[in-house]
Amino acid sequence: MIGKGIVVSGLIGLSVLTTGHAQPSTDAQRRYRAAVGLVQTGDYERAKTELNTIIQRGGAVAPYAHYYYALAAYRQKKFDQARLMLRQLADRFPDWPKQPDATYLLGVSQLEEGRYDDGLKTLDGLNDPTLRADAARAEQTILGRATDLRALKQLNRTYPDNRIVGLALIELIQRSSSDRADLELSDELTNRFGVPGTAAPRLTPTTSASGATAQTQPTRTNRPATPAPTRPNRVKSSYNVAVMMPFRIEEFTNGKRSRSNQYVYDLYNGMLLAKTKLQEEGVTVNLLAYDLDNDPNKTLELVNSPAFAQTDLIIGPLYVEPNRIVSAWANQNGVILLNPIATSSELIQDQPMSFLAQSSLVRQAEQVAGQAQSVNSLRRAAIYFGNTRKDSLLAATYRDELLQQRYQIADFRRMGPTAQATAASLFKPVPRPGDSMSGASTPGMSTPGVAVRPGSATAATPTPAPAIGHVFLSSSTDTDGPRLQEALSSRRVNAPLLATASAFNMYKNGTSTFSRRDLYLLYPDYVSSDREVVTTFNQTYLAERNTIPSVFASEGYDMLLFFGRQLAKNGGLRNRDAMRSDTDDYLLSGFDYTQANDNQIVPIVKFDGGRFVKIN
Repeated sequence: MIGKGIVVSGLIGLSVLTTGHAQPSTDAQRRYRAAVGLVQTGDYERAKTELNTIIQRGGAVAPYAHYYYALAAYRQKKFDQARLMLRQLADRFPDWPKQPDATYLLGVSQLEEGRYDDGLKTLDGLNDPTLRADAARAEQTILGRATDLRALKQLNRTYPDNRIVGLALIELIQRSSSDRADLELSDELTNRFGVPGTAAPRLTPTTSASGATAQTQPTRTNRPATPAPTRPNRVKSSYNVAVMMPFRIEEFTNGKRSRSNQYVYDLYNGMLLAKTKLQEEGVTVNLLAYDLDNDPNKTLELVNSPAFAQTDLIIGPLYVEPNRIVSAWANQNGVILLNPIATSSELIQDQPMSFLAQSSLVRQAEQVAGQAQSVNSLRRAAIYFGNTRKDSLLAATYRDELLQQRYQIADFRRMGPTAQATAASLFKPVPRPGDSMSGASTPGMSTPGVAVRPGSATAATPTPAPAIGHVFLSSSTDTDGPRLQEALSSRRVNAPLLATASAFNMYKNGTSTFSRRDLYLLYPDYVSSDREVVTTFNQTYLAERNTIPSVFASEGYDMLLFFGRQLAKNGGLRNRDAMRSDTDDYLLSGFDYTQANDNQIVPIVKFDGGRFVKIN
């Protein structure tokens, strides 16, 4: 990402040199490909060193090396380096056939440096219609981020007929000035050019060219991608929220509560109550529900529709390929995309506009490790997990976090089918981090479903328990928590237990289950039922929906309430420091995105005084 909203796309191998050019030597070709590969992988300094060697030697690949050196510098935000290299390219190779692409990159680099006059002049020299359209969008985004009011006013005097400059000046005046003369200038420009808005570029699937090539030529796919227009930073009369989830209306039966996608309706019903709350605060939100399953073609059709261009916030989609398509649209248009249920950090990696309503598994592991260190400083832990992929994934993530903090892992295994089987298997030889986590295939791990018999190879004399600083359990099975407690007690392991709340049944387990051991629960869905705001929500939901709200309803309420307020107060992502909940009227524990795009609030609770209390 180069600046807010400017994405530098990957490189693609295209055609070889035409027959009219001298073919590069084998060594030059090899070094060139290797250098381009370094640009692709983000190793820009090494890439520039290699490319500079090619430039000094000259030859058929030298102009291409100039271009990719400038591209690497651009991606490092070293726009002056990019500008100087592109100037050198134009001087040395004025007849290079890809010079228009270099001119585009030069103009964008000049704009990013704040050389607005030079950048506009450079981009104005482009003749290719596609490049001119890309240049216009680049001008719109970069000038839209300008903060020097005097410079923009001078630019407007130099280019009085340039609509992009005029619209950028309107936005800056509206954001930063209360001077009467400036406001009058804003009105004049608005009457002439209209109100600043955003256009939705049409998305098309991209494919990579196949086969070996002599060299990679600059094209639309390996220039800096067209920047995303930033949204106006002004209060709107209403905000459009697209809810893109698998409602499956054709399967809907009113009153049926056993639908596999009931959580979708619960999320949406919670959002409806948040919509009412926001309206009371003077924020109007239009909820636009899109019945979207795992259908990439329908997704493309939706994001390319004119109505979708007016979207201010997207919740969903839940499937990988639709999410990829909508995420690309969100990045291009500066619109927040919120996944309501996922915990995978991969969904937000290199996706500046994608957010998780939940904490990622990595975040959860970090917070639990911090809590473990505060309750016992001994850096030796035992880790156990349930039968689901999510259980083992969180356990592995937690193990990796502890290893980074120089912990010793005394035990790491899947839970046995009974407390006795689990107790007998504890502290057997532990597998290495790269080993499988299947109980049936990994030596030293209990085999689910197989009882441990006295005298067998897996039972007889239990392995002595070493000194343990803490035990961690990741499980979605609500019997695993009490089962592990029993197993640990039988082995006289008294270390604190940190576990996922889902490993216990909060309604059926007695109070002794939560009080007989030093127990801490990772509880992302924690709702303190004795708070007035929770009681009011439950009563309202029951009255309107004739059913008790699930945790998904509470989550739907909170996420729309928070991001609706962000749209009204913060214009989305205008101020990252403001991306946190600053009131206590959320049902769960609130939100914090000041440092990352997953929720940094990870509730950890402890049973105290007959109830669970959040301790972090």
